[in-house]
Amino acid sequence: TTVFASQTGHTTGPSLNNDKLYKFAYSAEVYVDRVKASLQKSAGYRISSGVDVNLLWRNPDNDDDQLIKITIKDVQVENVNERPAAKSIFKGRSTEKIIRKEYLEALQKPIVLELVRGKVKTFYSYQNEPGFTQNIKRGLASLFQLQLHSGSTREVDISGKCNTTYHVRQDQVTKIKDLDSCETAKQGFTSHNPILDVSKKVTSATIYVLEDGFIKSIKAEENYVFLLNFRRKTGAKIVSKQKLELKSVQAGPGLIAGKQVAGVIKTLDSSYVAMPLEAEPVKSECKKCPSLSQHWQSIREHMHPEKLSKSEAAKSFLSFIKSIRKATKEEILQVIRSENKELLPQVVDAVTSAQTPESLEAILEFLDFKDASASILQERFLYACGFASHPSETLLKSLTDKFKGDIANEEIRETLVIVMGALIRKLCDKGGCKLPFVVEAKRMILNRLEKAKKDDNVRMYLLALKNALLPEAIPLLLKYTESEEGPISSLAATALQRYDPSFLTKEVKETMNRIYHQNRKVHEKTLRTTAAAIILNSNPSYMEVKNILLSIGELPMEMNKYMLSMIQDILHFEMPSSKTIRKVLKDMRAHNYDRFSKMGSSSAYSGYITRGPDVSSTYSLDILYSGSGILRRSNMNIHIFDRNAELHASQVVIEAQGLESIIAATPDEGEENLDSFAGMSAILFDVQLRPVTFFQGYGDLMSKMLSATGDPMNVVKGLVLLTDYSQEFQLQSGPTASAEFLGGLAIDISGGMEFSLWYRESKTNVKNRVAVFLSGNTEVDSFFVKTGMETTLEVETALDFISTVQFSQYPFLVCMQMDRIESPFRSHVTKYESLPSGRRYTARRGKAEMLAGNEYPLHQENSNMCRKVFGAKSDSAGGWF
Repeated sequence: TTVFASQTGHTTGPSLNNDKLYKFAYSAEVYVDRVKASLQKSAGYRISSGVDVNLLWRNPDNDDDQLIKITIKDVQVENVNERPAAKSIFKGRSTEKIIRKEYLEALQKPIVLELVRGKVKTFYSYQNEPGFTQNIKRGLASLFQLQLHSGSTREVDISGKCNTTYHVRQDQVTKIKDLDSCETAKQGFTSHNPILDVSKKVTSATIYVLEDGFIKSIKAEENYVFLLNFRRKTGAKIVSKQKLELKSVQAGPGLIAGKQVAGVIKTLDSSYVAMPLEAEPVKSECKKCPSLSQHWQSIREHMHPEKLSKSEAAKSFLSFIKSIRKATKEEILQVIRSENKELLPQVVDAVTSAQTPESLEAILEFLDFKDASASILQERFLYACGFASHPSETLLKSLTDKFKGDIANEEIRETLVIVMGALIRKLCDKGGCKLPFVVEAKRMILNRLEKAKKDDNVRMYLLALKNALLPEAIPLLLKYTESEEGPISSLAATALQRYDPSFLTKEVKETMNRIYHQNRKVHEKTLRTTAAAIILNSNPSYMEVKNILLSIGELPMEMNKYMLSMIQDILHFEMPSSKTIRKVLKDMRAHNYDRFSKMGSSSAYSGYITRGPDVSSTYSLDILYSGSGILRRSNMNIHIFDRNAELHASQVVIEAQGLESIIAATPDEGEENLDSFAGMSAILFDVQLRPVTFFQGYGDLMSKMLSATGDPMNVVKGLVLLTDYSQEFQLQSGPTASAEFLGGLAIDISGGMEFSLWYRESKTNVKNRVAVFLSGNTEVDSFFVKTGMETTLEVETALDFISTVQFSQYPFLVCMQMDRIESPFRSHVTKYESLPSGRRYTARRGKAEMLAGNEYPLHQENSNMCRKVFGAKSDSAGGWF
């Protein structure tokens, strides 16, 4: 007989007595539910059985090296919570029927462990056994691994190689396993932006009670919690519990004689083989899943272009992506090739967003960039690449290769390089800046920009840099900002504006100060105001702020009003530079009445759209006019942020220049030679899109004005995958589990600009229609039973922004309206348990509410003006022209 380690000091692990059979009761339970829910109503199941353990052999030279045999018997499968028979998928079915006869037989075949000082040195089992029964045995075997002194170690069990800490107090041992530290083949991916991603918390603890040197009871519990970062109310948890209790000790078989382990195993059963204790991957096959083309046929009707702002479109898009991720290249091509041109763009969105090697190969084989007539599909493909949730280096390489080849449509060529910029940034954010294809793409864009002669080429490489945000591009951007004119200098400046202030060197600030104060040459208002915004946003010094404040009053008319409005907005919204501005304002000379009472219609304003416990969103709206009342730039931004991260959700900029001749007005200083132009540029989810031109040149303007219908131009239409989280993990009791959260957006943004010479009025209108659908599925797959929980959220909304300008008098009247319509919001939670035969139990709960619409109060001055504009309108009814 052996005595407990502490007495004789020769054993450092649990020890079994000879010729005894230890009879245990074992159970493994799984629960899936909402994070805050108690476990009483969770979905799940319990496997319970008897477990017999006996000593086979002890090393004659080392008491602490033992072979033990473990046998599972009398297996039962049941609900984890009491439930009426009608709601149980297991009731009235034998274990043999639930697990299947051959699996049950495999499960009941014994395993043998070699324990050395309490750790599992070797796990012996039968080959060609089903992976899932083998994993259940590994989960049981891992429980027998423990050490009898406190301390931390790295050890291998079913979860892989993990950091494990033991606390020992008399006959009780607590084992804490750090599941985040486990070395296993990681399956899955996360979203690029933390705000759109999912947080995971995991814990694992096992408590052992010992008696007579061996195990009296074991209780293990493992918890996985998943929370959606932008709405922490939405999430899921998986709880896995194991319990082993000693019921009796009886007379058992004697020991096998032998010097070496190998000989003893051979004597016992020559079919035994040593296997890893770490779980093997197991995937249950889907028996009744529809093919990809069947799936597409079932959702096709929701994907028509006119339905793209409905949540059903976003929902269908997500389910289609899941199917594409399991499909072969041939299956994907079959769907693409059989579809008509109205629905193809939506298919392209989904195939590209799936981001598997097969889906990328399929879409690249289908798209022919030498064909100018298919530019709509090419553009949709490229934007879906730009929004990719976890882009690969292969994707960037494929685009670089396409860019070097023939491209029939010039706009597609531009979009391609702009999207390459976005991919470079995403890959760099994940630490991939030194990957060979990333280095090649960066070098190509920088070199070609330096060599570019034509304005169009310069513009396209600048837009790519506006997405890539490379620190090494800053000197080039400075050069274009200061030495070029018109749209080019403006674009280079807005690219600098997107950098984190920490990258903006002393040289950047000196250049911006020179531009704003026009030290070297006269610059346009649009450029000077951007330079001022960069200075004020990057921790400005007392003198920088003072010089800007002193300049107000000496600026062109509308620019005075705009700068004043910008300063007031920084103070009102408590932006970082507001402290320095308040300090400077105490200096009375800068703060005199004349300086701060300028007339004009330009403005800048920020406010909250939502303020929540998890994320908040803000809008900012600024509008700059020329002295004669024509719009120069309107800029509308929406930002979403939480405690640690920020996402530039959208920006819509409408720019116009050189339009004074239409109303026979005088252009502002420094703007006499500007060509007539109006266009729109958008950023969506941190990605700058290719700008759209309304008209270029006086002739183009006149022909468009005479045929103006006022119909908005479509800027962005399509389906975007926002949240893309998928993780598979091994539970210590044997089954595999997975958490998948997908969030999709169906979006339709359009914008337009109309003129009426008769009423001397112009109108710009930006309509944002969006639908969001999020689906989460957290599941435990035991092969013979699946249990899990699906969560869905959906909302449809529209944000409209209209600005009306009447320039029949000065200061002209400007009315800005920003409205969000009443929006339906629905959420559902469905818990389920199912057998491969199709027997299924589900419990579903839902909630629907209307989120009130809102007219955003931009600022008091605006409200006063809107009253005047609409007061004047009622006297002069009639159409445009």
